[in-house]
Amino acid sequence: MSQALEPHAPSATLEDAVRFALEEASRQGASQADADASVGQGLGVTVRLGEVETIEYQRDRGLAVTVYFGHRKGSASTADLGREAVRASVAKACAIARYTAEDPYAGLVEPEALARDIPDLDLDHPWGLSAEAAIDIARRCERAGMDVDARIGNSEGASVSTQRHTGVYGNSLGFLAGFSGTSHSISCSLIAQQDGQMQRDYWFTAARDPLELDSPEAVGTAAGGRACARLGARKLSTRRAPVLFAPEMARGLVQHFLGAISGSSQYRKASFLLNAAGERVFPAFVRMSERPHIRKGLGSAPFDAEGAATHDRELIEAGVLQGYVLGSYSARRLGLKTTGNAGGIHNLLVGSAAARSREELLRQMGCGLWVTELMGQGVNGVTGDYSRGASGFWVENGAVVHPVQEVTIAGNLRQMYQNILALGDDIDVRGTIRCGSLLIGEMTIAGD
Repeated sequence: MSQALEPHAPSATLEDAVRFALEEASRQGASQADADASVGQGLGVTVRLGEVETIEYQRDRGLAVTVYFGHRKGSASTADLGREAVRASVAKACAIARYTAEDPYAGLVEPEALARDIPDLDLDHPWGLSAEAAIDIARRCERAGMDVDARIGNSEGASVSTQRHTGVYGNSLGFLAGFSGTSHSISCSLIAQQDGQMQRDYWFTAARDPLELDSPEAVGTAAGGRACARLGARKLSTRRAPVLFAPEMARGLVQHFLGAISGSSQYRKASFLLNAAGERVFPAFVRMSERPHIRKGLGSAPFDAEGAATHDRELIEAGVLQGYVLGSYSARRLGLKTTGNAGGIHNLLVGSAAARSREELLRQMGCGLWVTELMGQGVNGVTGDYSRGASGFWVENGAVVHPVQEVTIAGNLRQMYQNILALGDDIDVRGTIRCGSLLIGEMTIAGD
C-alpha cells in the first residue's frame, strides 16, 4: 500500500492515438474530424474519527472521436488506445454520422481561431503521495479540528485527494497539442453538539501545487471553528433585509450569470439575460475579467476543448455585459465568433476598484443576513427566479448577533445583480471563479 501513484503514459502515446484516429477518419471518408485522448489518475483517502473509511486509486484512459460528413456528425469513444480499438471507434462514429440529420451549424472551429502558440502555464505539479502519507495528513487534519473545542464530538471525516490528468487534442485542420495538469485538496467536515443541538460545517484547501495547500491543521481548525460558531442557531421571522454572501456562496451567483450568458442558453432562448449584450447588468463598479493564462490557476488552459486559443477578455466592464461565452457551434447559431470557451470559462476574476473588507461590508449592511451555506436548487435559468435554503448569521449594527438556520432567501437574479451594493476583497481563489463577498441591498428572507 505504500507505493505512490505510477507515472503517466507519455503524451507521445496519446498523440499517436489521436493522429491515428484522424488518419482513420479521413480514410473512412469523413470530411472533417477531431479526437481527444486522455489519461487520468488519482488517489483519495477519507478518515473518520481516526479510522480509515476509504482508499481509492483511480486510473482512467480513453479516446473520443467525432467525425463530420459535410454537416452530419457522429461520435464514439473507447477506453482502449490500441489501433484496432481506435479503428473500430472511428468506424462507429462514421456509421452514426451517415444516418444523422444535417445540422448546418455543425463542424470544427474556424481555422483562424486555433491556438498557434501554446504557453506553459505551470499547471503540472504531481504529488508523490503514498496512501499511508495521505492517511496521516487526513488524521492530522481531523484531529486538529476536533481539538478546537470539547463540543466537537463527531465528524463526517477528513479527506485528501490528488489528481493528475494529461490530455491531447487534435483535428483535421492540422491542430495537435496537449498538456498535463494536477489538482490537490484537503477537506474536513465536523459536527459540534450543545444542548441537544448538532451543527455541521466544513473547510477545504485546493491548489495545483501541493506546496501551496494550507496545512492540514489549518483546515481542520477552520472547520472546527465554523461548526462551533453555528451552535445556538435560530430561525428568523419572514422579512426583507440585506444579504451578504460569503465568497464561496457568491461564486454560485456568478455561475448563474455565466449559465445565462452561455451560447446554448442564448440560442435556445432559455435565459433571463436573453440578448443582454451591451446592457448594464451589474452596477457600474462591477468588473468581470477572464484570465485564462494565470500560472497555476485552477481554471487556466492554453486552448479550449476545440483547440481555439484562450485569451484575456473583459466580460463585464463598468457593469455592462460585453459579450457571451461561446464555443464554435453556439457562436454559429448566433451569427458570432467563438470566444474560446468550448468547455467553459477560464479563471473569471470578479472585483471592483472599491472592494471592501468583510468587516466593512458587515458595517455597511448594518442589519441583515450573512449567508455562509446554501441548500437546494431553486434557481430558474429562464426567468431568473431564485429561492434557496440558507444558513449563516444575523447581523445588527454591523456585528454578528446569533447564527441562523432553516430560512429561505428569495429574489430575482436580474434584480439581485442590479442591487449589488458592494464587493469584498476577501477573494476565494479555490476555483475557476475568483470572487469575494457580495452584498445585496435587499432580499426576501422566509422563516417562521
